[in-house]
Amino acid sequence: MGGDDKIILAHGSGGKLTRRLVSDTFLKKFAHPVLAELDDSARVEMGANRICFTTDSYVVKPLFFPGSDIGKLAVYGTVNDLAVMGAEPLYISCGLIIEEGLERDILERVVESMAQACEIARVSLVTGDTKVVESGGADGLFINTSGVGLLPEGNEFGVERISAGDRVIISGTIGDHAIAVLAAREDLGLKLSELKSDCAPLNHLINRVVQQFDGIKFMRDPTRGGLATVLCEIAESAPISVHIREETIPIRREVNGICEILGFDPLYLANEGKVVMVVASSIADELCDVLRSDELGKDAAVIGEVSSDSPGDVVLHTAIGGSRLVTMLAGDQLPRIC
Repeated sequence: MGGDDKIILAHGSGGKLTRRLVSDTFLKKFAHPVLAELDDSARVEMGANRICFTTDSYVVKPLFFPGSDIGKLAVYGTVNDLAVMGAEPLYISCGLIIEEGLERDILERVVESMAQACEIARVSLVTGDTKVVESGGADGLFINTSGVGLLPEGNEFGVERISAGDRVIISGTIGDHAIAVLAAREDLGLKLSELKSDCAPLNHLINRVVQQFDGIKFMRDPTRGGLATVLCEIAESAPISVHIREETIPIRREVNGICEILGFDPLYLANEGKVVMVVASSIADELCDVLRSDELGKDAAVIGEVSSDSPGDVVLHTAIGGSRLVTMLAGDQLPRIC
């Protein structure tokens, strides 16, 4: 029996196997040009309005981890998928799949966390659904959220706008979320008291820079698959290459240390409160300064640039003077992190 005959955890990683599953199973059956763009949100027209519409499911293990929980993650994840498209998030839905036997106070904590997150992000939860499955059928609690946001005229971001000479920005340190979740998995025995998930709503920060700057070409939040996967998707979708410099990529000492111990590559670790931007070279430094003036962007950095050489490649220039190709992983280093 071949390796593609059954679904495995790696099919949900956001890497090569995920893309193959989507293209071979879904795109073949649902031939719609909006779906085929495979953006974080679908851009559609409804009468005189343009909206973005997105959906996501959250199966993080454990439900609570340093700095956040599955409830905040579900709200902010959907808000961010709308925000990176340039949309103003307005409304979200919530679908709960609850395992029989889940303690009521756990559910109350998650719902309260979602309510606080909605208030902070300034979105309204307006519809939902609840299902209960038998014990052993849902690992406690799974959440699906969908979101709708208005897309203002002029907010047009996408890989097709990227050209040689553009620069790449990351809004802060990478890998915080993945390592915080890893530390919360009791069987690993990691105690990283100062490290927290970066789970946060990006819509206010993104709206600020979008209103202030022309020349933003592309935005994406590097969740599953991390920074590396986003850059690989850019290089594969546009006739360009991306060059990044290792010494400019912000990463916390604790995250880097755990990666060295466990053999993880931080470029592939999930983030839940960061945005990758590709912008015109002329605005990169000033835009980065504006990001740094906000708590959510205080560690923002210009980490690379776009080139016309070797289209499709992502090249990491290392701190010791070498270089290596960055490719998309087949699976994920750490499953069940969102």
